[in-house]
This record gives sequence, C-alpha cells and structure tokens, in this order.
Amino acid sequence: MTNAPRHVLPPNAAFDPSLASRVMTKHGHGGWLGLRYCAHGSNWVELSLDWREELVGIDGSGVLASGPIISLMDNATSMSVWTFSQRFVPHATLDLRVDYMRAATPGQTVFGRGECYKLTRTIAFIRGVAHQGDLADPVAHVTGTFMATHDPYK
Repeated sequence: MTNAPRHVLPPNAAFDPSLASRVMTKHGHGGWLGLRYCAHGSNWVELSLDWREELVGIDGSGVLASGPIISLMDNATSMSVWTFSQRFVPHATLDLRVDYMRAATPGQTVFGRGECYKLTRTIAFIRGVAHQGDLADPVAHVTGTFMATHDPYK
C-alpha cells in the first residue's frame, strides 16, 4: 500500500474521462478553476469553464484572463491523450501553442475541446479549440505535444 493520495491514478490504469473529471473538479488547479466535464469521444474530450469575476484579467473589462483558458485547454488536451490511449500514462506538456482569435465574451462559459490525433511510442500530438458554443467562432486554437514520463503510450 502506498502513501499516494487516493485520487491519483496509478500508471497504466484504464482511463474514463467522465470519472476522472469528478476528481478534477474537487482537487487541485482544475478544481479551483471549476473545470467541468462535458463530453468525450474516442480521441477527444470537452471541458467547460464558467465565467467568474476572480478569473477576469483586467478589472472592469469582464474578459477572462488568458491563464484560465490555457489551463482549460491544457486539461482538455491532456485528457484526450489518455482517452485515445485508453489508459492513464503520466506525461508532461512539452509544448502548448495558443493562438487567440478573440476575447472571450464576458459572462459566458468557455468550452475547451481537446483532441489527440497521433501517438508515437513516447510523444502525443494534440490540437484543440476554445469556444463559447460555436466552433466556427473560436476564442483560441491550441496545438502541442505531451511526453510520456513513465511507461510509453504504445
């Protein structure tokens, strides 16, 4: 028996994004931000981030700061890797490029849809879109890579 917190998945555990998100919404950075699970497919996960005053970047603007949106997208794309590989493999974000298309509309929820489109032995390639209900009107696009830190993805 280990002293690890009960909410940490062991390496190579089967991964269920809807179940894992229950832990995420109660613990850590994702829990503080209030990230919520929305849906998933075989290689994608969608999470949401509700607007809150304390997440606004410039007082009086009502516009969410970039940090919470980056965290939303990092979490959604990270979970998409585990969903695609069908198991939890510890990994680290190597690169996450964020291209902002517009400011998030004040008072509205932001959705983050992350997709893992390729896995090699140790690297996962991801892309994603942050939006407010219309994928054709994105807040941001992301692309990046994750590196397995323990057992490889394949």
